[in-house]
Amino acid sequence: MRMPCHVFKAYDIRGLVGTEISPEGAFSLGQAYAAFRQAELPDKRLRVVVGRDMRESSPELAERLIAGLTEGGTDVLDIGLVSTPTFYDAVGHLEADGGIVVSASHNPATYNGFKLTRDRAVPIGGPTGMLDIADLVERGAFTPADVPGTVQTVSGMTEHAVASQLAVAGVSPVNRFRIVADTANGMGAEYLEALFEKVPADVTRLYWDLDGRFPNHEADPLKEENMADLQKSVLEMQADIGIATDGDGDRIFFVDNEGEIVPPAILRGLLAQIVLRDHPGATVCYDIRPGKITEDMIREAGGQPVVTKVGHSLIKQHMREVNAVFGGESSGHFFYAFPTGVYEGPVTVAVQILQEITRQQKTLADLIRPYRRYAHSGELNFRVADKDAVLARIKAHFSEGTVSELDGITITYPDFWFNVRASNTESLLRVNLEAVDQKTMEAKRDEIVSLVNVV
Repeated sequence: MRMPCHVFKAYDIRGLVGTEISPEGAFSLGQAYAAFRQAELPDKRLRVVVGRDMRESSPELAERLIAGLTEGGTDVLDIGLVSTPTFYDAVGHLEADGGIVVSASHNPATYNGFKLTRDRAVPIGGPTGMLDIADLVERGAFTPADVPGTVQTVSGMTEHAVASQLAVAGVSPVNRFRIVADTANGMGAEYLEALFEKVPADVTRLYWDLDGRFPNHEADPLKEENMADLQKSVLEMQADIGIATDGDGDRIFFVDNEGEIVPPAILRGLLAQIVLRDHPGATVCYDIRPGKITEDMIREAGGQPVVTKVGHSLIKQHMREVNAVFGGESSGHFFYAFPTGVYEGPVTVAVQILQEITRQQKTLADLIRPYRRYAHSGELNFRVADKDAVLARIKAHFSEGTVSELDGITITYPDFWFNVRASNTESLLRVNLEAVDQKTMEAKRDEIVSLVNVV
């Protein structure tokens, strides 16, 4: 059974196990990837990294993916059960020609999928090769290579990735903190366990066992209901900090000592300021969804803020184009320009935050309190029949504002600003609005919602 075209998303491949993602489809994807990269590198014998997450379907999907790659003449470096950031590190460290990790990120247990890269962990997305690979899968006309590929098992990649990320974080001291960590039975436990062996901490672990059924709660910390257990535990344990990661471990979130979630926009601004100390005047990228505090903090630290489209692959691409040292996405992805590529560094993030709390001798709540300057609506999602019509209606209604169409529409007024865009992964229209105060935010949020809901 081939994978249907609609599972090939803007950033990765995701679908329901059995009906959309199958072992047969994984085999075809391996064949297609081998053909695609061999056409780009005709004079090379390809070496490709393959990893997988903890979902119950992942071992078989990885096995068949590897079979398809080797039939296409590609040598495989099998790194086994790893987080997505570890996978990216392995592609760069092993100097591979690309890689595929079997994962559906934070999606429910009934899903699985694949993330694809070129060398140096450069993502393959919709406009950068994914559609070409989808076409190859659809046509399915593959000729086995004269010399099949080999498979080499490579161990120790988690330890290497953690060491690499610690090196970028630097050697600033860290106090002994009380930490609560919730990995939602996902892959974040893999690198956080290795990290906690290297930093002084009294750790309470929540939902630590790898379990692709996600028996405790959904592995998506962006949804506040999935942070509730962590917030409660931080208060009960009188912890200094709470850490949460998503299903494949490429996103990281924090709860302060007062049990409040640290907004990703403030977190990326703080991380940008930390990075800019070692790279004065450097460029920092962030996505266009409201989070104006990020721009404020970058400018206050003397950096050059650059706005990008939404999506981890698009931000990474833009970072490479403008030689940015750091980037952050509103959804909890934080990217560093590592020596082996541009990709997520959750261990670097965690350590730098612990270092900063130590350096300033403040609680995390006190550290970020001055940056809670704006009122944010949170991300509002709507299913609409005609996305283009809704976007046009909103644009006309707010015509006196400054308009950007970099990604959807972003309209800015002196006291409020918002972005409305179609999701790249779901049939949704996403609205994010921010304002100088709560009253203005609520009024303008309701105004936009009324425009979206016009029948």
